[in-house]
Amino acid sequence: MRVLIVEDEPLAAERLGNLLTELDQHIEIVMFCDSVRQTIKWLEANPHPDLAFFDIQLGDGLSFEIFDKGEFRFPVIFTTAYDQYAVKAFKVNSIDYLLKPIDGVELEAAIIKFRGMGQSSVEDTLKLALQNASQMLSQQQYKERYLVKVGDHLKMIPTSDLSFFYSLDKATYLRTREGRNYAIDHTLEQIEAQCDPRQFYRISRKFLINLQSIRDMVAYGTSRLKIKVTGQEKGEELVVSRERVKSFKTWLDR
Repeated sequence: MRVLIVEDEPLAAERLGNLLTELDQHIEIVMFCDSVRQTIKWLEANPHPDLAFFDIQLGDGLSFEIFDKGEFRFPVIFTTAYDQYAVKAFKVNSIDYLLKPIDGVELEAAIIKFRGMGQSSVEDTLKLALQNASQMLSQQQYKERYLVKVGDHLKMIPTSDLSFFYSLDKATYLRTREGRNYAIDHTLEQIEAQCDPRQFYRISRKFLINLQSIRDMVAYGTSRLKIKVTGQEKGEELVVSRERVKSFKTWLDR
């Protein structure tokens, strides 16, 4: 079985590929794509896969858009970091949706489900899946503010006033454009799913930055980028990790 993986996080793509080949030695990963544009270009030049895994949110748009750009007809299992209850709502009328990080048992169940479906059933369920997923994303509400504690007081910080989020010593903080730091009760993974992906990007395991806070970007070493943002402290370095540079540039150029 020929499988295409569309995922803009290199480690997540590699892990999914390994899980699939461990699950079935007859599965061949024919390509890893990390953007809408790259996927469309590859599909136009190559035979379609027997099955594809699409991350919903890519650096240059939503993976659903791929089907709007050409006559692509092949089954897809979507992967997502969205809330698990929203995912469960789609399982009724889709080939399948897998919540990241992907669990090996759930992946095997999705493959078994796919293999048990006929071609007409696959096409019908994909059509419904795209409709349902588009509706979900149009209703997705991103956080507009964060509640922080200042002494005995509570303060609301609009996301538009934020420069970036960061983790330090197993805790998570937000930094305002004015350079103030506040601890918050969320992990960076949770915040990444809460914030509008058009405005916030996870440049590394430690930093999630606001597009509007970027002041400058400079080459750092042979394959990384150093970011300068509003509210940054002297001597503080925000560096785009090597494996995220390509998807970060795609996100900026969308």
